[in-house]
Amino acid sequence: MHDDVNAVRIQVARQVAHWRAAVIALADLDNFASPDAWRRLEQYLSTSLRTNLRGAVDRLVRESDVLAAELRAADTLDELELVRRHVVRFRRRFLRVETGLEFYGDAVNDRSSPKLGALLSACDILAGRALDSILTPLGKPVPPVLTYVDKGLGASIMRAGLRLWDGRTLSAAAAIKLTRHNLNGRPTALLHEAGHQIAFTLGWNDELAEVLRRELRDDPELATVWSGWSSEIAGDCVGFVYAGYAAVAALHDVIAGEAVGVYAMRPFDPHPIAHLRVLLGTAMATRFFGEGPWTDLSKAWLVAHPVARAPGDVRSLIERSLPRLPRIAEICLLEPMRAFAARPLTALVDPMRVRPDALAALARDAGASLGISSHWLWGESLRLLALSGYRLATEPDRAPEIATQFEAWMLRLGNSVQVAA
Repeated sequence: MHDDVNAVRIQVARQVAHWRAAVIALADLDNFASPDAWRRLEQYLSTSLRTNLRGAVDRLVRESDVLAAELRAADTLDELELVRRHVVRFRRRFLRVETGLEFYGDAVNDRSSPKLGALLSACDILAGRALDSILTPLGKPVPPVLTYVDKGLGASIMRAGLRLWDGRTLSAAAAIKLTRHNLNGRPTALLHEAGHQIAFTLGWNDELAEVLRRELRDDPELATVWSGWSSEIAGDCVGFVYAGYAAVAALHDVIAGEAVGVYAMRPFDPHPIAHLRVLLGTAMATRFFGEGPWTDLSKAWLVAHPVARAPGDVRSLIERSLPRLPRIAEICLLEPMRAFAARPLTALVDPMRVRPDALAALARDAGASLGISSHWLWGESLRLLALSGYRLATEPDRAPEIATQFEAWMLRLGNSVQVAA
């Protein structure tokens, strides 16, 4: 029996030693992203994120110390078996913490390229300004933003305040994924994702769902479907108030595709049917701006994707929704909400500031200094984004020139933060 205990102890001790050493390696965050990439983060973001991740590792360190103590105290086969089981559970927790570190490490490592790092720093600023303009007046904390690049068509967000993979650590930053095509002149998807963070912080999603359900109560199916789309509609609303038609056109270009996708209605999918989602965006633009390029976009959309081509059950839902889109747009943007201290979203962010004539006035007033002067870069960065996106949407023949100008001012904005940091 003594020999059996010693044999088992050696195997368990080796595993405990292995995982304790692995935890020590986790503690060095430079193993996940280069020191230069960490330095390219704004100081507050870097400090918050590193503190957050080290906290997760510190919990593992304490748990590994407990494992070592249990091993020292184990004298019987049953006690050693219990330690072995604890090692297996510890290994699962280790892998979950490691997943979080890898996620953030990959995101931070995008900053290793000076050019991409500066562009992403500028995106951090834009999304941070969008959060600040709504959350700060309402007395809510504004989390730091970490943008990163990945493949695909659509953006996404790991919201600040969510539990990470280990089930214990709360995410310290709003981590927003952009795709490379987003960076080509109109990353308005940033604003949609910021909208998700805003809605999460304020509890707006549930309230918007409640209001939509009440407005559409005469058609129970519509009420159920539209209220289930509230979270994505909220993101689209935030994108619209900050970027106007630029956000609508960019959304169109991402979700336009084969008919099977345009008419698709998937169970439990929080995204509205693409066919209706585009037209809700143009309805928002019409409500605030009158007739404009969005009018042609909606006409072209219906030509390319006639309602008659939709599958029968979806066609009926689209047909009943279309005449109600103007009212739905008003509810989303003009209805006073508890989330906004009994005010509408547009009382906090006025979409008239990104109306085409307002953007033209901005360009005229700034003249040659637009995108160069720190005054315009810092004071009007969100409207500069709206202006670039609007020009790209309405002047396709000048797209290369506009995209080059966009990249130039974004690099100036991002590099100014990196120098300060």
